Amino acid sequence: MAAVHRPSPELPEHLRTLYDSFPFARSVPEDPVSCVAPFRADPKATEVAGIFASTLAIGNTTAIRGSFAELLRRSGGDLVGGLLARAPRERVRLLAGFHHRWIRGDQMAHLAGRLATIYASGETLESSFADGWRSGGFAHGLDALAVALRGPENTKAPPGYRVLFPSPLDAPASPCKRLTLFVRWMVRNEPPDLGIWHTVPASDLRIPLDQHTFWIAYHVGLTSRRTRSWRTVEEVTAALRSVDAADPIRYDFVLCHTGISGDCPKERDMSVCGPCVLRPDCLLWRRRRTAG
Repeated sequence: MAAVHRPSPELPEHLRTLYDSFPFARSVPEDPVSCVAPFRADPKATEVAGIFASTLAIGNTTAIRGSFAELLRRSGGDLVGGLLARAPRERVRLLAGFHHRWIRGDQMAHLAGRLATIYASGETLESSFADGWRSGGFAHGLDALAVALRGPENTKAPPGYRVLFPSPLDAPASPCKRLTLFVRWMVRNEPPDLGIWHTVPASDLRIPLDQHTFWIAYHVGLTSRRTRSWRTVEEVTAALRSVDAADPIRYDFVLCHTGISGDCPKERDMSVCGPCVLRPDCLLWRRRRTAG
């Protein structure tokens, strides 16, 4: 059996150094959270912008931001008043022809209708999440949020709509990257996150495990799992909680954008990897040293 790659004792110090030296000014404008930040003064508008932006968070960040901008343009710059407040047929008309990867305009129009129904009932996305979180923890909070966004099972929805909102309680236990990302934006109050929710503590967040974050997490020993799943999310989060119990997800943004930016080439390349503070922890380089 192959030996499991464990974090080095110096990894917490290396993560803190990476965070402290990270070029946030370069990466924050490229991240989808930058689309949501202008709405921060209005909690409802922030939730609405956040759930649209996180739902679209598939593929490269330039395309995600472009698709969100198009959604905003079609709603006249006001997702709440220009989209949620409209009649269902008007929403469908406004978003006809919209697409982002496999996400279509009819699905986004249906999401706007679900949001309108949630707010009309006196609930918010925070209260929907909090109801599940109080009863069973973070995974149950995500499940409650997913159920609210999907809507009742007997309600007609566009094809493929409900799968946009997976739950960690559903088989096969999805990592739920986009919903977890949304909750991170809403809860953490340190930049670049928005901190408009006050029910859930940052200490209880789980990591939004995209491909970049997962690759780095595996190679520095934060998880031994070879595939992304909810169990992987829990394992990586537990490892990061041992570094910072109060805010384990503070390193998510820098790990993710280290991959997005190309600062981590995901192969041995001394010209790029040489200055990286995580190189002593990286499985690729530790194997190389052992082999030598």
